[in-house]
Amino acid sequence: MSFEIRIICDSADTDDILTALDTAFTAGIARHYPSREGQHRIYVRADHKHTHEPEVTDWLNAAQAYATAPDPGGELVWLSNTEDRGREWLLRRAALMDRMASGLIPGYTASGSSALDLASRLMGLDGAVVGCNPRAYVRQQYAAWQQQQCDNAPAGRDLDDPGEDCGQAPCICGPKAPF
Repeated sequence: MSFEIRIICDSADTDDILTALDTAFTAGIARHYPSREGQHRIYVRADHKHTHEPEVTDWLNAAQAYATAPDPGGELVWLSNTEDRGREWLLRRAALMDRMASGLIPGYTASGSSALDLASRLMGLDGAVVGCNPRAYVRQQYAAWQQQQCDNAPAGRDLDDPGEDCGQAPCICGPKAPF
């Protein structure tokens, strides 16, 4: 679906603006018209750049992503006691909020908008392309993070025993993630 972009700018900025537009969109031929006070009006037909976006079925649903997630009470304790509020903290907080908003944790509730806000913050931190469902992104990242915790578990660890602690409290490892 194409759309038209209208820009009013100084004539000196025209080339930089057209380069930026061509980077962000599949831009057509620019039409230039004079404007008041020595500025230019530029009209460009454009389309969104086509990138492969995974089908909804390619993403894990909440039940799949959090099948081996730790107890929410323990996760809340970990979140409140952790001083380093970096990516892992934000990922685990966003995942917990997504679990609560999805109704996967009896007795705990969260709004979908709160889960979406945290998921969007994680995507921003990661520099992820905004174009997918932010909550689906959290699920994907959480499943990958949890798998990494299991892969880094001490030698001799029985991955088939989902009750055994990985050593990354409070991470409980289960079978390998489905991707």
